[in-house]
Amino acid sequence: MYNEFTAIIEKDEDWYIAYCPEITGANGQGRTIEECRESLSEAIALILEDRREGGRVK
Repeated sequence: MYNEFTAIIEKDEDWYIAYCPEITGANGQGRTIEECRESLSEAIALILEDRREGGRVK
């Protein structure tokens, strides 16, 4: 499955911080833009996985 989301990335001194406005709680950080983007991507994946599992009837 392929999803596309917005990533807002800002520089804060020596770190980059990111968030995704479409997914509440999705945040990332890193020393480089690429590290920051990867961190955000992992956060998004975890949140979406949790939401999918939470929607299943057991």
